[in-house]
Amino acid sequence: LLYERHGEAAAVVQLKDLEVPKLGDCDVHVKMLAAPINPADINMIQGRTYPLLSPLPAVGGNEGVGEVLEVGHRVKALKPGDWVIPADAGLGTWRTWGVFPEEMLLKVPSDIPVLCAATLSVNPCTAFRLLADFETLAPGDSVIQNAANSGVGQAVIQIARASGIKTINVVRDRPDLSKLVERLMALGADHVITEEMLRKPEMKDIFKSIPRPRLALNCVGGKSTTEMLRHLQPKGTMVTYGGMAKQPVMVPVSAFIFRDTRLRGFWMTQWRKDHVQGE
Repeated sequence: LLYERHGEAAAVVQLKDLEVPKLGDCDVHVKMLAAPINPADINMIQGRTYPLLSPLPAVGGNEGVGEVLEVGHRVKALKPGDWVIPADAGLGTWRTWGVFPEEMLLKVPSDIPVLCAATLSVNPCTAFRLLADFETLAPGDSVIQNAANSGVGQAVIQIARASGIKTINVVRDRPDLSKLVERLMALGADHVITEEMLRKPEMKDIFKSIPRPRLALNCVGGKSTTEMLRHLQPKGTMVTYGGMAKQPVMVPVSAFIFRDTRLRGFWMTQWRKDHVQGE
């Protein structure tokens, strides 16, 4: 699935047959098994306000899992039959076959579900870093997050539960809300609430059993963020890693002056660049 210019994905992405490049000495021939569509994939195709753009023409997709079919004679770490995922963004995973340099691929176990492997490198990694890098959380502490049913949100719930951390999970109201609440609770969520509930007195009942959060995770923006921020402890941190509402983050002055709220940002691609092995 290739695009030769930036624009709305439905208008610019085309299905094309391309010749598979010749296998070089350090290359790996991969058959893609599954590749998801993430919001960042669409943002890159649109070409607006996204800091990472692939040279055109480009194949879409930054994430996925493939099976190694053949390797060049200087490839050491991979062999036919191995499963691999992209080592970084911009690989172009929306394809049937590809030939890539060995260093652009990471080996993953082949005994995990294919859909888990295909979505391993972005959302779970982001969730782990969000929980680990901004506040020192201990069992019994709590975090609050919006878009809790997103890929990152579901990973946050599961990692937090395994770490003994309580989660307050904000979702948009919808006709099948009860089914969503049930699903998130089954993953390990402690509380699932709607954005409207953030503004209601009933929020105080939640904090009778768990402490107010020291960490808020935001990928929406706009009013949802402002209301979520009100429930943070003094000196708490809010980390923004997305902006699905396409609205700015609005923070009351009082949150800075009287509660010393900290606002941070996170981008998984930049984290990888900052933590390249050997640098």
